[in-house]
Amino acid sequence: MNFMVHELRRAMASMRIAQIAPLAESVPPKLYGGTERVISWLTDELVGLGHDVTLFATADSVTRAHLAPVWPKALRLGRPRSDPAVAQAAALEMIACRTAEFDVIHCHLDWAHLPLLSRTPTPFVTTLHGRLDTPGLANLIRHFPKAPFVSVSDSQRGPLPQANWLSTILHGLPADLLRPTLEQGSYLAFLGRLAPEKGPHTAIRLAKTAGLPLRIAAKTPRGERRFFNEQLQPMIDGERVRLIGEVNDRQKESFLGGALAMLFPIEWPEPFGLVMIEAMACGTPVIAFRQGSVPEIIEDGVSGFIVENEAEAADRIARIHQLDRRGVRAAFERRFTARRMAEEYVHHYRQLRGMSGHLADSQIPPIAAAGLVAR
Repeated sequence: MNFMVHELRRAMASMRIAQIAPLAESVPPKLYGGTERVISWLTDELVGLGHDVTLFATADSVTRAHLAPVWPKALRLGRPRSDPAVAQAAALEMIACRTAEFDVIHCHLDWAHLPLLSRTPTPFVTTLHGRLDTPGLANLIRHFPKAPFVSVSDSQRGPLPQANWLSTILHGLPADLLRPTLEQGSYLAFLGRLAPEKGPHTAIRLAKTAGLPLRIAAKTPRGERRFFNEQLQPMIDGERVRLIGEVNDRQKESFLGGALAMLFPIEWPEPFGLVMIEAMACGTPVIAFRQGSVPEIIEDGVSGFIVENEAEAADRIARIHQLDRRGVRAAFERRFTARRMAEEYVHHYRQLRGMSGHLADSQIPPIAAAGLVAR
């Protein structure tokens, strides 16, 4: 009897959830791709929580959910190259045909889906993963005053205070994805795009000032080739400053775990900065400039140091031994697991669906429960 009631309660509590991913990368991405990586972690955790999840993504994606392949291959790596507008139109058509199948639709497409989903009865929510200070967004958002949005940090919201913000939900990653290294590393690490706003040139200067080797795991965007050739390549000698290219999750664990600290000298309002929590998961402290989401992610003096300039950063590198790598990992486990992220999203899915977060015993009709046992 108790088992059957539990199963009925679980079935009533589960939801049919659609996750809509961008098409630039697979889910998870083969190499670089923070947004798609978060979508993968969230989707798999939702399945683990007992929900019926469908992932709309490229056909080369891998997921615990039901995969709805909307394009043959990730656009960034696909050959021959496909027109992104054509691929996105195909995705929206597939979604439009299936909206009635779901209790809630969760989009990660920024804005393209708003005209479609705002006209369907199925509740939906959009997580905005990028910066919001680009021209035209404030005008666009006025056309969708009821569309609910989730921010990935409070600071991300700044340019669009008028949006219908449902919540801020910080990213999380699986607790066992990256294992911590508790011995202090031997080099400084930089992980991210080789673009001016990410500060790789500053990281090189800091490493030279500290007299420590720097290892750079990064991709070079096509649009930043001139920046790389003129400002970075002359300083990369292959020994003290070494470029090792893009890394996958398996390589990332050893790369970050072997570092004394990870440098995050950003020069822009970073919406989240996934590499910070990846470093924390490895037990590696982060030295980050006070920009964007940094004060919401790093606990100064616990999981790293927040600095205002290069002089402060150099000082904190010299003091990095003061931080306990066990404490860095504990800070990750306390705040940045994928399970915590998924549970927060489920809470808001239920709000959108008009459900309460919990089902009390009194909410299950005794006759229905007895009937289930009788069958």
